[in-house]
Amino acid sequence: MNVFGDLLSGFATVLQPEYLLYAIIGVTLGTFVGVLPGIGPALTIALLLPVTFSLDDPIGTFIMFAGIYYGAMYGGSTTSILLNTPGESASVATAIEGYQMARRGRAKAALATAAIGSFVAGTISTLLLSLFAEPVAKLATTFRASDYFALALLAMVAVTALVGRSLLRGLLSLMLGLFFGLVGIDGLTGQARFTFGTTELLEGIDVVVVIVGLFAIGETLYVASRLRWLPTTVEPIQPGTPTLSRDDWRRSWGPWLRGTALGFPFGALPSGGADVPTFLSYTYEKHRSKNKAEFGKGAIEGVAGPEAANNAAFSGVLVPLLTLGIPTSATAAVMLAAFQIFNLQPGPQLFDQNAELVWALIASLYVGNVLLLALNLPLIRVWVKVLQIPRPILYAGILVFATLGVYAATGSINQVFIAYAVGVIGFGMRHFDFPIAPVILGLILGPMMEMQFRRALLVSNGDMTVFVTRPLTVILLALAVVALLVPYLPRIIARLRGRSGDDAGEPKKLVFAEDD
Repeated sequence: MNVFGDLLSGFATVLQPEYLLYAIIGVTLGTFVGVLPGIGPALTIALLLPVTFSLDDPIGTFIMFAGIYYGAMYGGSTTSILLNTPGESASVATAIEGYQMARRGRAKAALATAAIGSFVAGTISTLLLSLFAEPVAKLATTFRASDYFALALLAMVAVTALVGRSLLRGLLSLMLGLFFGLVGIDGLTGQARFTFGTTELLEGIDVVVVIVGLFAIGETLYVASRLRWLPTTVEPIQPGTPTLSRDDWRRSWGPWLRGTALGFPFGALPSGGADVPTFLSYTYEKHRSKNKAEFGKGAIEGVAGPEAANNAAFSGVLVPLLTLGIPTSATAAVMLAAFQIFNLQPGPQLFDQNAELVWALIASLYVGNVLLLALNLPLIRVWVKVLQIPRPILYAGILVFATLGVYAATGSINQVFIAYAVGVIGFGMRHFDFPIAPVILGLILGPMMEMQFRRALLVSNGDMTVFVTRPLTVILLALAVVALLVPYLPRIIARLRGRSGDDAGEPKKLVFAEDD
């Protein structure tokens, strides 16, 4: 098959010493930051975005970013298991059983099943990505302007409705992102929009400035404000304890495979991310396990399944990102911004115009999986030492790097002030439980959605029925409406069964935490 030929050429690129070094740096740096409470892949890539302005090689940059994403997801399991404080939200489910295993002296077994599960899930899901990415990209070539408008709307609405704890807060976050995207000169009419008479804003608000402000500055301020409540006692790893017994292997391989089966398709959906499949995996393993009594006390299935789902979701997220240019999580949105820095637009044409980059990126996921397994099992004690870095020094350093990064990328002190203003807004959003992901999606997808909307009207001579004449457009718009209704399904179902809406309770969210 042509796919395997392209994949082999990707391996030929990645296995060059230069790109192999990028992969090693990515997985090591990703694991390092992943073990730190409150610092996830989105924040790390946001910090490194300004650095990419000085790099001339997009292939090496994206190989490193993919390694950071994978490494950070694995690193989140370390702090979840040893400290009961997830490094990023998709590791919350792992903490439930992993920390209890550590308290019982089985930290090595918990960390090992997380590492091996990540490897198994990552390998299988990357194979699925290799098989499905190009066919989806070819299908996307049939999309018209109205279809892209509906797809962008679906992605924004789905993430807004299904991420976070309040639909209203999600919509307000989305509106803020759309507002940021409108600032500057209108490309069609040449009119200045929302510049408030400031020439600094005529070119719009830089995506990098907003991303660094929300994630690096806002998230750091939020985590630093909660330092006194963060646990600091690390569960010790007993020397000489076995890693995985034969019984542990028997109880883990099924959850690894089932977690993979959940993670990949959920990652590819417009609501994206790893939060939903990790909790679904945990719930499913809890209900089907023959060892139900162990759940809540340290059941290894409750670590194996969610960690596999967590890593499989990343490959799923790459499907709509690479083939349609649609990010389905906050970290994917940050990676999309990195593509734009190199004047690359993910979508159907990416596989034709930049095939070397795409297949090198996919091949690097296989290599990154092997590197993670080879590095993390022997270096468990090293990552435990990372948790002992004084928190004030750590977060002060992040703010310094964020400031220098924005200035180096823009060359403007005013952009630094804008980044800190956005950071203060981000801090307030985190404090009042407003989701961050809709802001980034609104900022990136908003201008694209506006452009496709105008293009569709231009082609149809202003006829609004263009959005209801194509079956694909209608289906995508209908799915957007369904996404808005999903949080209210418990109440709707209760009323259909004859119970009052009050008895059904408030609309329940499907996600427990946001992928920031």
